[in-house]
Amino acid sequence: MPCAWGSRVPLLVLLLLLVPHSSRAPVPSGCHVPSTGRASCRGQNLIRVPPDLPETLEALDLSYNKIRRISAGDFAALTRLKSLDLRYNDLSYVDDDAFASNLLLEQLDLFNNSLLTIPSNALKDLKRLKVLSMSNNLYPRSALDGVFGGLKDLEELSMGGPAILTVSSEDFQPLADIPLKKFALKTASSLTEYQPGAFATLTTESLWCDIALDRNPGALPQMLRDLWGKPLRYLRFRNLFEFTYYNHPADIFSNLERVDARELVFFRGKFNENLLRLILLNVQKTTVQDLSFISIDFARSPQRAKPDVGIANLTLRSLVLKDISNPDILRFDWTFTWFSGVSFLSVLNVNFNFVPCDAWKEMRNVAALNISNNRLLDEYIYNELCSYVDIVPKLEEFNVSYNRVTRLRTVSRLTAAWPRLSVLDLSHNQIGNDDNSPCRWSPTLVWLGLAYNAVTTMEIFRCLPITLRFLDLSHSQLERLELSYFEAAVDLRELRLSGNKLKFIPTAWKGPSLEVLTVDGNSFGAIGRGSFANMPRLSRLQAGNNPYHCVCELHSFLREALSKGKLTITDWPENWTCYHPERLLDTPVADYAPWVTECDVTVVVAITVSVTAAVVGAATLLCWRFDVPWYLRATFRIVRSKYRSGHPSGQPSRRFTYHAFVSYSHSDADWVRKELLLRLEATRPPYRLCVHERDFTPGRWVIDNIVDSIERSRKVVFVLSRSFVDSDWCNYELYFAHQRAVGLGFEDVVLVVKEAVDPQALPRKFCKLRKLLSAKTYLEWPAEPGRQAFFWAQLAAVLGKAEKGVQRPEGEAAAGQTPEGQPGGGGSSAVDAPAS
Repeated sequence: MPCAWGSRVPLLVLLLLLVPHSSRAPVPSGCHVPSTGRASCRGQNLIRVPPDLPETLEALDLSYNKIRRISAGDFAALTRLKSLDLRYNDLSYVDDDAFASNLLLEQLDLFNNSLLTIPSNALKDLKRLKVLSMSNNLYPRSALDGVFGGLKDLEELSMGGPAILTVSSEDFQPLADIPLKKFALKTASSLTEYQPGAFATLTTESLWCDIALDRNPGALPQMLRDLWGKPLRYLRFRNLFEFTYYNHPADIFSNLERVDARELVFFRGKFNENLLRLILLNVQKTTVQDLSFISIDFARSPQRAKPDVGIANLTLRSLVLKDISNPDILRFDWTFTWFSGVSFLSVLNVNFNFVPCDAWKEMRNVAALNISNNRLLDEYIYNELCSYVDIVPKLEEFNVSYNRVTRLRTVSRLTAAWPRLSVLDLSHNQIGNDDNSPCRWSPTLVWLGLAYNAVTTMEIFRCLPITLRFLDLSHSQLERLELSYFEAAVDLRELRLSGNKLKFIPTAWKGPSLEVLTVDGNSFGAIGRGSFANMPRLSRLQAGNNPYHCVCELHSFLREALSKGKLTITDWPENWTCYHPERLLDTPVADYAPWVTECDVTVVVAITVSVTAAVVGAATLLCWRFDVPWYLRATFRIVRSKYRSGHPSGQPSRRFTYHAFVSYSHSDADWVRKELLLRLEATRPPYRLCVHERDFTPGRWVIDNIVDSIERSRKVVFVLSRSFVDSDWCNYELYFAHQRAVGLGFEDVVLVVKEAVDPQALPRKFCKLRKLLSAKTYLEWPAEPGRQAFFWAQLAAVLGKAEKGVQRPEGEAAAGQTPEGQPGGGGSSAVDAPAS
């Protein structure tokens, strides 16, 4: 037993080693891993890095969590990691070897954490690092050590935080030989000291300064001086004065003149006319081309005095005033002269509701004017007391979107005399119906945006310029189109009508130059090959999100458009859904595949012709096989005979003149005369028999005689022989007897086989005779004289008693006598050749 126990000890030790310690148990990561290269653990309330991440990750987002520390082994397995986002956590410490295994790391974001020191040692192995953000942390000094001098690939660096009160001259010395694309520094709300030369060691294209100088405005001239001669393109100040307005006379921007910046941005902060004037006076001496004031808090000084001169020499490519609550900034010095040298002027969300007359005159060099997202009304944007002639001579683009304009005619009056206006954006206003009179526009206007208005009716088209190449009427509640406008607008190339209420696409809609059309999100359901037939240059169509009727017209249009490639449907097939018929509701149009016979008329015609030809061929073959023409001719003769005799079909007289009508071939005439007639007409009482050459009425049609004689006879006796089969008239008589028997049965037909006949050898036209021989008992004429007496007895029994149901015609001789008084009467054939 001791030996057995001892052998198990190593196994137990191994199992204990394999069981993970409770403190290192896998943490449910809750991460989203859409691919093997990326993972997002954003906002999962994680307190440490998940241990179960795929080793193949190249990008990892751990932002907005509660991670406090990065340990040495947290990312050891992620050797392919290139991007790591740790923003908005609670990081206070990063181990020196935290990123030792992440040698490929290029982007590291530590923004808005609680780091008490700059984690230089953790960065020493990241030689490929390009973007590093570690600003808005709690370290009190901005000094960088020699580790940063080894980050030769570094392009963007953001650093600092609210605890930095002093910026020393040697803080950024390790970056002296690293050309940056962006450097951003954040300091405390009131920077107490800026040592000269701090920025002088930097070489960067873009400098972002989140530095408040409320208590130390004198530091700004020194900062600007350190930037002299630098290859700076972009300079941005955030919260330059965070809590106070600058009212001192000292020009703190005096050193801006020699800063070689192309774009200058002021974001947030307190501004008054004094500070704004100092900035503008110095900017007009610099190389700055783009100037922006964004989200600043502008207020006038308590002692507002109108300056002696305006800002007359300010030349800018663009001037942006955005998200400013006080519209007084527009005329901060009681003039608009600072607009006179601007090419692209943007006044966005500044809450102004009117444009003074003198403002238009100062915008003589403006080529693009954007006054969107304000509160402009018709009567304030166009003042009838103002003169709008010879103003804005260079203006080409005018954006009045997101305002409160209600009439298109107002804007046409304002812009009609602008000589170079080509683009006009009036989207997101309240433009509605107008009167029916046409509007006057600048002849150079080619682009007009009217999306998201309340047009509703066709009256708007009477005020539209016909010189347009682009027209956007999307989401304007349009229900119909004025087709005459599109015939007149011959240069229109792009038309946007998305999100309206159009109920149909007119087939007469003409667009000779139209190339792009969007009609998605409307209410029409029918579209076909002829819908855009009058738009020969149409190449791009967007027409999804409509209640389509999935019918042949739609299928034909799509098949032609997709197969030829001339027309590109930009939203196909995602937004195309069937609405009708009900069985196809919500079915993707791409899945609608009708049978070819449903939609292709050519195929339908071809199949119809083919089927008809086959039916005709089959019918012809059947007619030939069963001798139908012969029966048709016979039926015609019966009908004609009955019409002539005046006997309605189906109502034969039941008072008979003859006991039997005898049908026989010419070859059997002697047997009929010498045997059949002699025997039957010699009985007492005699049988009255009808044979053609004795009893047919001279001068009548043969068919009439046959039909009339058969109908006046109680029985029809057929003398069958091989000659009978060869006689057409015998077959007629058989057919007529069959027609008489319809509905009455074949009891009136008596078959006398004089010569043996094989039913299967009979011709096709004797199908009725074949059927009778197969189904009906017949009498066979015996060659032996001794058996003939029995034959006559059988025949008399079949014919019935001689006196029953027969009346003698007036003027006829006694039964059994010929006109000459001789018995027999000499019956001949059932007419082998017609005679009348």
